[in-house]
Formats: sequence, C-alpha cells, structure tokens
Amino acid sequence: MASISNEPEREHRDEEESGANEDEDTGAQVAPIVRLEEVAVTTGEEDEDTILDLKSKLYRFDKDGSQWKERGAGTVKFLKHKDTGKIRLVMRQSKTLKICANHLVTSGMTVQEHAGNDKSCVWHARDFSDGELKDELFCIRFASVENCKAFMQKFKEVAESEEEKEESKDASDTAGLLEKLTVEEKVTEEKKVEKPVEKVASASAEKAVEEKKSEESVPST
Repeated sequence: MASISNEPEREHRDEEESGANEDEDTGAQVAPIVRLEEVAVTTGEEDEDTILDLKSKLYRFDKDGSQWKERGAGTVKFLKHKDTGKIRLVMRQSKTLKICANHLVTSGMTVQEHAGNDKSCVWHARDFSDGELKDELFCIRFASVENCKAFMQKFKEVAESEEEKEESKDASDTAGLLEKLTVEEKVTEEKKVEKPVEKVASASAEKAVEEKKSEESVPST
C-alpha cells in the first residue's frame, strides 16, 4: 500500500521536473515591444585624423571673477584635416560630449607649464566652442606628467609646422612676384626697342616720298 500511495508523488515530481526543463528552454522568440533603429551620429570629425588623444580636465580663466573655472573633464584631441592639413584642438566632455574647446593651432601660438604644477599647462587661443570666436586663456590638467609633456610637445610641433608653412608660402609668393616683375620689365624693354625702329622706318618712307615729288616737279629740258 505504501508503494501505491507514493506513486502519485513521484509522478508529480516528474511532471514538475519536466515542466521546469520546458520553462528553461522553450525555443520561443519574443519580439521587442519597441524596435530601435541605428542612427548615424555625425561629430564633424569624419574628415579628420586623430594625431593625439588624452584624458584631461580643462579650465578657462574668468577675467571678470579673476579665477579659473572648470570647463569639463573628458578627452582632448589634435585633429588633422585630410584635405587642408589644418590641425585643430578639440575637447569634449566625457558624458555629454559637449564641446568645451575648439580652435585651430596656428603659427605663433605657445604653450607653457602652469606654475607650480608639472601636470598642467596653459595657452591662449581664439576659441569657437560657444559658437563665436573668443579670446580665451586655457589651463589643462592631466593625470600624469608624461601626458602633459606629450600634449605640450605635440602642441609646439604643430605651431612650428604652421609657421614653417607660412614662411614657405611667403617665400613662394615673393619669388612669384619677382618673376612677374622681371617678365614685365623685359616686355617693357622690348617695346622701347621697337619704337625707334618704327620711327626710323617712317622717316625713311617720308623722305622717299618727298624725293619722288621733287623729281616729278623738276621741268624737263
């Protein structure tokens, strides 16, 4: 009798185990309630190559309050345009991706270590991060001295490269101007040489006409 009374319990356990196994792997596919489509996000950096990329924190000097104010923590980059070769500095906040620095690195720009902190450096720039050009004094702080030195080195290399390009362009423009002046002087000299020849030819023709008229006016004997 005991064996008979235990049989339903065993069958019930078998059903529970079977049901549990079926719940674990039913093979059913549940469609998502909302379908999210991939959206192409443009950053404006698609036509540029990154030549330096470092984590940092940026500050700007507030002239009115005479104090440094934080602009954001994120990634600072040097970006080189694939067509023009121009290089700009761009920094975005890590969470919002909001731009907190955006300016070209041009000839004559300098960067120097911030007094009393070898992990920070400062520089002046004509910044466009707020949608209009502003003269800004920036200070940037890195996690290590090595990163700060790498940033300063790249900054100086770019500025010096832009200065060399300008000098090369000026030399080329000067050479072109001198060549143009030389050609113009040569043409002017050629014209000056041609004018006396024309006058001589004209005078000779006039003299020949007068002589012919004189011969015709002499009475025959």
